[in-house]
Amino acid sequence: MARGRSLHIGLNRIDPSHYGTDGALAGCHNDAHDMEAIAGGLGYDPRAVLLDEQATVKATKAAINLASADLAPGDVFLMTYAGHGGQVPDTNGDEVADTLGGRAGDGKDETWCLFDRQLIDDELYTMLGGFREGVRVIVISDSCHSGTVTRDLDLGGRFLGRDTLDRVYKKHAQEYDDVQDAYPARDRVMIGASVILISGCMDNQTSGDGEANGLFTEHLKAEWKDGTFRGSLKRLRTTIVRTMPANQTPNYYVIGQPDRAFEKAQAFAI
Repeated sequence: MARGRSLHIGLNRIDPSHYGTDGALAGCHNDAHDMEAIAGGLGYDPRAVLLDEQATVKATKAAINLASADLAPGDVFLMTYAGHGGQVPDTNGDEVADTLGGRAGDGKDETWCLFDRQLIDDELYTMLGGFREGVRVIVISDSCHSGTVTRDLDLGGRFLGRDTLDRVYKKHAQEYDDVQDAYPARDRVMIGASVILISGCMDNQTSGDGEANGLFTEHLKAEWKDGTFRGSLKRLRTTIVRTMPANQTPNYYVIGQPDRAFEKAQAFAI
């Protein structure tokens, strides 16, 4: 019988000693708890929640690697992230050509702003490559991952901001360059699992934050309707898009091994 594990990350604040700001957000803890509740209702066990200081790079990697070591073909890993998205300059060349989701490279690696530093997408891809072939992975990111976000976009969005990110990189350039040196460019990572990724917005948009939830998570919960939604993850994303404002369109893309049955299956089902 297939099993499911889940990991839910939510950062309402980050370490100002690294970022120069606490990056205060309001809805990320609720996002993590609400997505954990969805997972619990579907029988995912165990489920882990990492908030603020708990959501370090080390702790996040340990949780993902524990899941990849445990899960077998047919099992499901659900990972959700709510927090700031960021960027660092690409130093290993994987952002020159087409990259994640088929968009043109922009010379930047996208990141999740974990508590102690940014987790670079090359690191995440390497960890996804650790899952066995036949495992099904769902990644939900209510954050901004954009090479085209500019300074004048909505300041309520979950993007840390170009000026802040430039300062962070300048201060910690050696650390981030060393991370990229230690991990292969993501286009060289072989991913045997089937991975569906849904992000809170397209590349030229921001993901809105709110007091109760992020805007994307709020609409996901509304369409999920306490588990009465019937349809695939792709259909869920399409339904959410219809209710979202024009300036925030959730993205859907698939990496790893094709699995038509997974893509057609009931959303989040084990």
